[in-house]
Amino acid sequence: MNDSLRNALAHRGWSSADLAQRIELDEKTVERWITKDRRPHRRNQRLAAEALELSIDQLWPDDTRHDVAAASAHSEIVGIYPNRASVPQWKWMSLLKEAQSQVDILVFAGTFLNQTNPRFPAMLAERAEAGARVRLCCGDPSGDAVALRGKEEGIGSTLGAKVQASLTYFSGLVGVPGCEIRLHDTALYASIFRYDSQAMINTHLWGSPASANPLLHVRDTGEDSMFRKYTESFDAVWGSARSWTAE
Repeated sequence: MNDSLRNALAHRGWSSADLAQRIELDEKTVERWITKDRRPHRRNQRLAAEALELSIDQLWPDDTRHDVAAASAHSEIVGIYPNRASVPQWKWMSLLKEAQSQVDILVFAGTFLNQTNPRFPAMLAERAEAGARVRLCCGDPSGDAVALRGKEEGIGSTLGAKVQASLTYFSGLVGVPGCEIRLHDTALYASIFRYDSQAMINTHLWGSPASANPLLHVRDTGEDSMFRKYTESFDAVWGSARSWTAE
């Protein structure tokens, strides 16, 4: 019996089915982890730990087959993904649903946000209505930065068209109290998705679309943390961006 995992689920009020759904595994598999103390594959250990916001050590105390970075429950790195496409959809949904005070998004186009979740704009509006400050900063489709990034990715003016498509989805947020949309003309070295004290940092590699680039899931651990550095970067870009009113 894995009491550590069982207690972690009970603390959150989750069943084994709840965890299985979040990490996209069969419920019986998770049940075996608990009742028969089966050892998951390393990837599944990481997914379960991230979902429960604990370290692998806390769920499998005597298991040493994990990264040193995951050994501490207080590590600023919550997760590392080889590319954005490998981040499970439930992770994006959970971060947005649980945000209480701040949602900041810095992208060129961010088309995947609406493609993978048709309710994304509505959920942003719901967060704002609940009291969160929502700041959405997209690339200026007519700006030099979008043109250059499109050229680097080998898609030319298509990137500008993708930005326009995203703005069409976000047009309903204009005028919503607590929501603000701006356009930047800045070279981005990472897309930033901040939800309260956590952030998803999607690095930008030359010539490669963001979906194929590595992503870090970080949390605020205080001064000099990666989270603080990236949120300060967001604030700098936000300060130089212009308001967008969908006109």
